[in-house]
Amino acid sequence: MTMAPTDQDDAGSLATGAGVIATVLAAARAAAASRGLISDPFAAPLVHKVGLEFCIRVADGDLDISRLGKDGGFPRLAEFSAARTKFFDAFFTDAARGGIRQAVILGSGLDTRAYRLWWPAETMVYEVDHPHVVDFKTSTMRAWGSAPSANRRAVGVDLRDDWPAALRRVGFDAAAPTAWVIEGLLVWYVPSDAQNRLLDGVTRLSAPGSRLAADHAVPPSRPQAVHNESLVERWRRRGLSLTGPGPFYSGEHTDVVRHLSESGWITVPSGIADLFAAARLPKLSVRELDGAPAAIRYLAATRP
Repeated sequence: MTMAPTDQDDAGSLATGAGVIATVLAAARAAAASRGLISDPFAAPLVHKVGLEFCIRVADGDLDISRLGKDGGFPRLAEFSAARTKFFDAFFTDAARGGIRQAVILGSGLDTRAYRLWWPAETMVYEVDHPHVVDFKTSTMRAWGSAPSANRRAVGVDLRDDWPAALRRVGFDAAAPTAWVIEGLLVWYVPSDAQNRLLDGVTRLSAPGSRLAADHAVPPSRPQAVHNESLVERWRRRGLSLTGPGPFYSGEHTDVVRHLSESGWITVPSGIADLFAAARLPKLSVRELDGAPAAIRYLAATRP
């Protein structure tokens, strides 16, 4: 007999393994919100609910990852998080204004766009992630009395399984244009074949007029790989339970932009400097770009 997971079980799943990344990203959003760079009233409370000390200190502004040493992590963490958050927030807002009424967030983690963004009344937002993650966020937000600002449907499924079928079971309409966001999944390590299967699944479910926004990593140079390894080791020493070689891409991977283009998408790539400019943040210096953010790219795509 399998017992139903408790809140504590779900919180634990966000403090170990791949769940750590969702908590780190939420802590970064909380740091940005505390400085008034973005509006996200839920990021810090969710990080506190998970209970991971390292992330709580980042969320509360007591620890700046950029000051852990030359291999410490992301420079200007709050600004970096603000730039990427605004990129994805603006994508959904533009899609809604363009008439799209169906949105899917793959690997939604502790993101709360279904609660904090403006959505037209008839919009359906599907949040897809591991059942523990989905259950934790759903039950926590409900306990706080926080209602989503869209018609939200949580889809608890391991993205290595048949997530398209799970999406259809809860009402997803493949004949309607969809706004997709894939945040983090293609940055942190996934094998190339799993990456391509995920993108192909999105393409098969995307009617003409659909849009996609994603961040993704390029296979790092040897100096960048060394930097990433040092970063992960420092995070582990701070108490983050990261498994394997770390969360970053390694080895050969199919280029995401090329794969989407060959599948019929029209893509517009961007770098972190472009996101900083769009968010009207001070430019990153050459030194600040010589780190983990340099290996991350962004794209917006449309399916004609």
